[in-house]
Amino acid sequence: MSTHYNCSAPLDKRRSGVLLHITSLPGPYANGVIGEDAYRFVDFLQEAGYSVWQTLPLGPTHGDGSPYQSLSVHAGNPQLIDLQWLVERGWLEEYDMHNCFTDVFGRSKCISIAFNNFRKINENCIDSCLGKTQKKIVDCKKLLNEEKKCRAFQCFIQKQAFWLDDYALYCALKKEHQQKSWFAWPEPLKMRDADALAEARERLKQDIFYYQFEQFLFFSQWLGLKQYANERGIYLFGDLPIFVAHDSADVWAHRQFFKLDADGSPDVVAGVPPDYFSETGQRWGNPHYQWQTMEDSGFSWWLERIKTQQFLFDLIRIDHFRGFEASWEIPANEETAMNGHWVKSPGQQLMQALYQAYPDLTLVAEDLGIITAEVNELREQFNLPGMKILQFAFSGDSANPYLPHNHQVNSVVYTGTHDNDTSLSWLESLNDDEKHIIQEYFNFPYEPLNHVLMSAAMVSVAKLAVLPMQDLLNCGVGHRMNTPGTVEGNWQWRFSWEQVDDEIKAQARQMNQLYGRMA
Repeated sequence: MSTHYNCSAPLDKRRSGVLLHITSLPGPYANGVIGEDAYRFVDFLQEAGYSVWQTLPLGPTHGDGSPYQSLSVHAGNPQLIDLQWLVERGWLEEYDMHNCFTDVFGRSKCISIAFNNFRKINENCIDSCLGKTQKKIVDCKKLLNEEKKCRAFQCFIQKQAFWLDDYALYCALKKEHQQKSWFAWPEPLKMRDADALAEARERLKQDIFYYQFEQFLFFSQWLGLKQYANERGIYLFGDLPIFVAHDSADVWAHRQFFKLDADGSPDVVAGVPPDYFSETGQRWGNPHYQWQTMEDSGFSWWLERIKTQQFLFDLIRIDHFRGFEASWEIPANEETAMNGHWVKSPGQQLMQALYQAYPDLTLVAEDLGIITAEVNELREQFNLPGMKILQFAFSGDSANPYLPHNHQVNSVVYTGTHDNDTSLSWLESLNDDEKHIIQEYFNFPYEPLNHVLMSAAMVSVAKLAVLPMQDLLNCGVGHRMNTPGTVEGNWQWRFSWEQVDDEIKAQARQMNQLYGRMA
């Protein structure tokens, strides 16, 4: 194992954190946002002695709401934008915000109002910029100096142009084509004909500018929250899905890096073989990478992707890390994941390129599922902590790697993840013999077993312990975030502040002090 990688904060000492996606925060909207309740949650973490907040991916989602199937690997989800923030900056009136709540498209309607007001406030600067090529908006400095906010917007457009130009055009074209996928667009646009794209940029420049503004709002709010958290000793822990949605700005703009046929359809799709979660495996449907083409480019696409994630987070979990060593390819015409095969990936070369470009990069490997010696060797070569899930620990024998006595320091331990049921609900689903095994392992404790599991995670030698918010709140049946292999009823769980009483905070702080994880 090389100790050259992953040595800095937040993996430099024993810490603890909480797993909670932004959408699960309380608040007046249909889902949680980067607003007052997000800042209040940071305060809760600090008071309880935690120093890490882990979220799910932040990208704009498709209709099923899954953060693991995003329209972009760079963009932020506009559904997470706090409208009150727009009111405070004078871009939205309070009554407009409340009127938007009654509309099914209320959030985008409010952001449109804010965009128009922003334009009016900064009319000279905006109109000047609109008339220029998106990658060369550099000639209006005198006008930009007139408005600090417009100057910040201008700076954002310039710095994020490497992904924002394509993303904003992609969103504008989706809107023009009634939200159809890019592979259902007219041939010139689908195939990115240069003349067709130039004409579209001119025709849709107002919409393009709107989508750039939308991302400016998201990034401004998120980075404000990150600064607030960091100043209070809280690190933000992001999640990076290894694969990309077929209908995404990334696949449309970089077809050469994906295994697609001449029409833009995948030849093979990603997933995993039968495992703990599913007897037929999981057919995710994402296109696979053309790894050789990526390597020939110096992994430029991955370097840009990680650049954005480092901007947003202090440490990053690589979801399905084993795909960096080999990935499960399923023929696109197969309905399940059973009839696939493993295909090698250039993981070592990719990881070397990432760390050469970003020496301070801090990564965690999601190494669950079918893990081979080669996967472990790749993870250990770059000193990446793996994951230990206590809900997986009590099947098999004493050699089970998830049992606490088998944990390693270079690990992140969880009671369960967003793909598991809550610990209380999981325990209630076990039969008496299964419960007896757990009770025997912990010497028949007096405490409820869900509390024992949390204590076991915190006492583990693993350098980082992360508890799902549902477990902290003792949530039982009906509070699961996601059930893998299903598409209905996921990603909707939220908590309320009434659940976070003084006893919850005191117990959390006591555990952090007792087990040496105090922030």
